[in-house]
Amino acid sequence: MTSCFENIQIPSCTWFEGGEKRNTIIAMLAGTLFFTGWWLIIDAHAKFPESMSGAYHICGIFGTISLFMVNSVTNAQMRGDAYNGGCLGARGARGWLFIGFVMGFAAVIAACWILFADFVAVEAQHHWPGVGLFLQNVFIFLGSLTYKFGRSEDSWN
Repeated sequence: MTSCFENIQIPSCTWFEGGEKRNTIIAMLAGTLFFTGWWLIIDAHAKFPESMSGAYHICGIFGTISLFMVNSVTNAQMRGDAYNGGCLGARGARGWLFIGFVMGFAAVIAACWILFADFVAVEAQHHWPGVGLFLQNVFIFLGSLTYKFGRSEDSWN
């Protein structure tokens, strides 16, 4: 007597396979941090649109660009193993990574400056827009660091 379920084939799923799941979990964590950051600023802007200047969003935009810049450079490119040519080689990759980190950190510092200058020091009616802006950039920066340093690149070779 055979069961009707014996002929069903279920495709493989990352969560139910054996093996390394570190990259998957880190990617999901980094994506959740990035999403949370943008969710907070959208909430702050939707709740208090009169307190949020459009220029405040530049911090989040630069933080997002920084995330892409930092995570577009592999460790092999940093060591110089992945280049066969190009005009700058490993120095260019290191410079690109450095500029990406500087942009991300500058976005966090600028958001902190806006929080204290426009929402804490002047006794603003609502503090949440400034706190939301600061948290957005902190979460984006943490997502960038998590994705860059949490993954294992051994399986890429």
